[in-house]
Amino acid sequence: MKKLKIEELKLGTKNIKLKAKVVEMSEPRQVRTKYGYNTVVATATLEDDTGKILLTLWGKKIKEINVNDTVEIEGGFISEFKGELQLNVPKNGTLKVV
Repeated sequence: MKKLKIEELKLGTKNIKLKAKVVEMSEPRQVRTKYGYNTVVATATLEDDTGKILLTLWGKKIKEINVNDTVEIEGGFISEFKGELQLNVPKNGTLKVV
């Protein structure tokens, strides 16, 4: 798995390995998933020397990172929400502060 830069991320990219800085975090909000259960979601803005991307954080993952943290993601994928690319970390992926 080659480490990617934000500018290289495109819709449909899978198995992403990325290192970036958290520059912004939204307030967590309650949502009802397509599977019918309620959960909490927040959005972090990640930045590297090539650009910025939104990272979707679900449930407990929200409390794992803070603004100014540098994070490493493995196994992420890109989706699109309301016309914007978003980076997602699935259950089998990793998100850690480095």
